Amino acid sequence: MASERTIEVRPLTATVGAEILGVDLRQPLDSGAVRSIENALLEYGVIFFRGQDIDAAQQKRFARHFGKISIPPFAPRYGTDPEFIVLDQLSPKGEGADAWHSDNTFMQEPPMGSILKAVQLPSVGGDTCFASMFAAYEALSEPIRRLIDGLEAIHDLTKPLQKAIAAGHSAADLAELQAKWPPVRHPVVRTHPVSGRKALFVNANSTTELLGLTERESDLLLPFLIDHARDPLFQCRFRWDTNSIAFWDNRSVQHYAVPDYGERRIMHRVTLAGDRPS
Repeated sequence: MASERTIEVRPLTATVGAEILGVDLRQPLDSGAVRSIENALLEYGVIFFRGQDIDAAQQKRFARHFGKISIPPFAPRYGTDPEFIVLDQLSPKGEGADAWHSDNTFMQEPPMGSILKAVQLPSVGGDTCFASMFAAYEALSEPIRRLIDGLEAIHDLTKPLQKAIAAGHSAADLAELQAKWPPVRHPVVRTHPVSGRKALFVNANSTTELLGLTERESDLLLPFLIDHARDPLFQCRFRWDTNSIAFWDNRSVQHYAVPDYGERRIMHRVTLAGDRPS
């Protein structure tokens, strides 16, 4: 059983990402180990594990230490288990993952995070980049922070879903899902429900409009914020190995699947339920 004493946390950059050593996710975790992993996630936004040859049940058991498993609206399924998602593709181009984003922000309660395991990888490429939205917010000037602190934005599933359908990664009916998931309002600056830190909460996939501004003002400010969020200063890049795992906090990081491969890539994913941003 992994314990707090066996775990080592190695930061990857000054702003985001850390590798967790000294834990075997095939084995149960004691409360100290869970606490250490959760603290690392809160501090670094995304954490990585290598050499974790776990099955679906073990991946779900690990996830449940940190919350309730949720079922994303239009993700591919694995057999009869809707909680276990298999991503089997030759390229992420066109599905929405090849743009900087937080997952499913078109939902009233976007996911808290996801746990993604590499099963089969291309011979080269297929990395995933992550960016800290804490760092993105804190790097803005004080006048810009004051301007956006009280703003809300519209998040809409139409654009990412259209891309996924066109690329053949979703069989969803657009009109049906638009009716089920109408556009929602979220704060432009989200306060993390655990740490209390402020994070920039707009993304290229789903954020369409800043409310309370003129159309021209929104059209100028929103692209600036989206572009600012992907500054390399806020990023880390993870090179996958078979049986490596990434666990990211969807409340405080964005991610980007680099579409530079043309070979089969299979990933197993479990997603955790979140709360309404505030």
